[in-house]
Amino acid sequence: MPKELKKYAGTDYLQVLNNQIILPTSYFGPITYYSILVNSDNYIFEKNENFVKQTTRNRCSINSSVGILNLSIPRIRKNSSKTIIKDIRICYNEPWQKIHLKSLITCYNSSPFFDYYKEKISKIYESKENFLIDFNLKSHLLVMDFLKLNSSVNYTKFFEKINKSSDYRNYAFHSKENYRYDQVYSAKNEFIKDLSVLDLIFNLGPESIDYLKKIDDKQIS
Repeated sequence: MPKELKKYAGTDYLQVLNNQIILPTSYFGPITYYSILVNSDNYIFEKNENFVKQTTRNRCSINSSVGILNLSIPRIRKNSSKTIIKDIRICYNEPWQKIHLKSLITCYNSSPFFDYYKEKISKIYESKENFLIDFNLKSHLLVMDFLKLNSSVNYTKFFEKINKSSDYRNYAFHSKENYRYDQVYSAKNEFIKDLSVLDLIFNLGPESIDYLKKIDDKQIS
């Protein structure tokens, strides 16, 4: 793990306790993902589950002029179909970092707050992390920085099946409600919900945190 990330991820690994919520690791997770997170003062990330493809673990959805655009971090595939998330390595056979950054610039360059966050967004794509979980951590810390929230991070020590309402590992992070806000393509397209939290931040800026706190987690699945 990179030195600059160790102070966040290497100090306080905790077991899942009764008063904690548990979330999968994510790549610029959905708005509902972060609404759950900001409305809890005690959360933990799962790093010992088997990787689940086509989920927020390595994919984020943004708003383009023609609708939803999915950005996926490619991974090095192994012969085995099951790999623990902490062991997933990123594949650099294609310039996905340049593609993702260019997509974000193209889609949000005209949004109200993109210029304010552009430099930090660009910087996150400059270095190559070996492991997906490390890049996800960088994306999470950047979101927390944008939201001006505490960036303390804890991971599970082992995988444990639990049966309680605070387990969000199998959620798709879809909201049953349309918590509307002005999107960059509002004049052209209908409102699109459940996008990456970046869509919210680029459009609402400092008001994003107030928006996230209003979402009812009981309406999320």
